[in-house]
Amino acid sequence: MCRRVVVARPRVREQSDRALTGVYSKVTSKSLQPILALMGYPVGGNPIQYMSEKAFARHGLDWRYVSLEIHPDDLSDAIRGMKVMGFLGGNVADPHKEAIVPLLDGLGPTAERTGLVNLIRRDENRLVGENTEGKALVDLLRVRFDLAGRRVVLLGAGHVARAIAVELADAGAAEIVVLDRVEQRAVELAEILAKRFDVSSSPVPWGQDYLVPAEIDVLINATSAAQDDPDTPLAVNLENLDSRATVVDTTIDPPDTWLLQQARQHGCATLDGVSVFTNQIFLNCRMWTGVEPDRSLLREAIEEFLEL
Repeated sequence: MCRRVVVARPRVREQSDRALTGVYSKVTSKSLQPILALMGYPVGGNPIQYMSEKAFARHGLDWRYVSLEIHPDDLSDAIRGMKVMGFLGGNVADPHKEAIVPLLDGLGPTAERTGLVNLIRRDENRLVGENTEGKALVDLLRVRFDLAGRRVVLLGAGHVARAIAVELADAGAAEIVVLDRVEQRAVELAEILAKRFDVSSSPVPWGQDYLVPAEIDVLINATSAAQDDPDTPLAVNLENLDSRATVVDTTIDPPDTWLLQQARQHGCATLDGVSVFTNQIFLNCRMWTGVEPDRSLLREAIEEFLEL
């Protein structure tokens, strides 16, 4: 059963008014407090609500964010409820990222290409699905170097990996090697990339230690293997890893994983999951409100939530 948290309506501040212009249809009005929701099953331990509300408070936005645990059987009802009750959107966590696609009124370009939604925004009376997971990482990499022509090894072919792979290909990566313990998932992701982008993509069975090639530019772990146990070694052989490579691990809790520790020993630049997730919340808030939240505040909020 899905529940809505009802909040008494104080005055909407000027920034919130500007963000709402043209958003509401006849089912809502500016007299209502903007509400966003995280939908997942389960949702416990997810820092999105905490980070988003910290940003709203810092920037004087009279918005609210709630976390709703939605059973997969109730997802369709939850979307109808979100629409009828005038929610401005929210976030989508597993296991709903694929199942929600046909329930929405439209998709943004990345959501359409990946078949995955992690963000919902309201466009008048339409709920539109977007995906910011891959863009959050790719934008951070672009600050460091141009991704055009780069060679990437991607560990994992799940939802996060798929979003990352599509954004990398769109940014001009020349080659993306996909590894997954479920070979068919790696094959399917490589096929998606090959059909939609001018990129060399190849699936690799991941049954034993994979020897990382010396010539790669970026190595990304998009699996959950290190979640809760950062010292767990991945099934990769890093003896040929070159110091010019950048190594990324999307694990957020805890963020300093075995892979990043090994990468630093090889002299590589690294990027942790907390940085990527922080940028994702930055993109989310900007898309909903039109306001660019304070990045340092978001970083402090996730570290506080995770007790890092």
